[in-house]
Amino acid sequence: MNVHHITSKNFSNYGKGSDFHEIFEVLGVGIFNLDSNEWKQERTLLHSLLKRKSFEIFLQQIIQKKLENCLLPFLDQASTGVQVLDLQDILERFTFDTTCISLFGFDPNCLPYKFNELSDIAYVKAISVLEDVILLRHYIPKCIWKLQKCLKIGQELKGKLAQENLHQFVYKCINYYKGDEEKRRLRNNKDVDESHSCLLNELMKEGLEKGERVDRYIRDTAINLLIAGNGTISSGLSWFFWLVSTHPIVKAKIIQEIKDNCLTKGENLITNLNVEVLDKLVYLHGAISEALRLYPPLAFQHKCAVKYDILPSGDHVSPNTKLIYSLYAMGRMEQIWGQDCLEFKPERWISDKGQIIHVPSYKFIAFNAGPRSCLGKDISFVEMKMVAASILWKFHIHVVEGHSVTPKVSIALRMEHGFKVKVNKRCDID
Repeated sequence: MNVHHITSKNFSNYGKGSDFHEIFEVLGVGIFNLDSNEWKQERTLLHSLLKRKSFEIFLQQIIQKKLENCLLPFLDQASTGVQVLDLQDILERFTFDTTCISLFGFDPNCLPYKFNELSDIAYVKAISVLEDVILLRHYIPKCIWKLQKCLKIGQELKGKLAQENLHQFVYKCINYYKGDEEKRRLRNNKDVDESHSCLLNELMKEGLEKGERVDRYIRDTAINLLIAGNGTISSGLSWFFWLVSTHPIVKAKIIQEIKDNCLTKGENLITNLNVEVLDKLVYLHGAISEALRLYPPLAFQHKCAVKYDILPSGDHVSPNTKLIYSLYAMGRMEQIWGQDCLEFKPERWISDKGQIIHVPSYKFIAFNAGPRSCLGKDISFVEMKMVAASILWKFHIHVVEGHSVTPKVSIALRMEHGFKVKVNKRCDID
């Protein structure tokens, strides 16, 4: 009830606060750092872009193509030997690529087509480094991390280098788009599908209205969308695959559901995974929701009171008081989810009629709640379902014996030691 009060009922009294912009400096003038009218305007713009049917269709095409031409062949190669994969790293690369294509029309190919071509990529790793810096700024005195930043030492130095790498990459993507756009204009090719450029097109239009801040606005908004579309989805998928791999009955039910709803004789599963078909995968939806309940990609939220308030719990909140609530803890509270709150049970999301049960966002808080609830919730579920169904249909995932799977203390709930697995082809595909 406190979270419902903060995020919805008394939403106007809880903003980012003066510390937020300094702590989340890398987000710049993007939506996650905005409040009041600036936030409303930006949210309205992004809502209109992300909810367009043309964008939704294009995103599905991106995911289908990347699955069929890259991720599944990559896993197929890995399955032929005894290679150990860090599936968390593989999924991060995959979602980084799909997000870049939807944003810029540019594929950085962070996930290579061949297993033996994997290499570290600075701008992909930059996001997790910046997450660590942001968390550190929450719990050490401001004077300490500000001194480290000034002296360019410690974690602040790592953060500075990571931010530079990310900025350089985003500017490269923007310049690529501008060059590609110029080529299309010179060709006067009216048959080119412009849907892939919708996001950057509109961001540039909006940026021009901001005058001299145009480059900064486009860069920061792109970084906000890149972070939102990469680390959160790959985190959710990593925990999902781990939970399913350790619950064989759940896995069997998902595979049977795919078989019953997605395939007829001779059909290709991936090309058949449109929104209408995905909506039939109710049990898979429940399993993904369970993974997000137990392991929310963003483990906590940070708010700041504008005026004096009293929470439903009776606690008094003074002006400029910082409030932090744990999404991770809320997903594991008996008073919210019942005595079986620590169990992985997709069935809790499914009604007697076989439909998804609606759970209020302030209870299932993985996508935030109230006016600031996640704009990308629907497209996130689409991507997660497509990836989950495609991989589970073709492969068995085995966690490497002795590998420790524990949450990393960071902004995004990644696995501390990665997700080391071996994959094998399923031999029982009809």
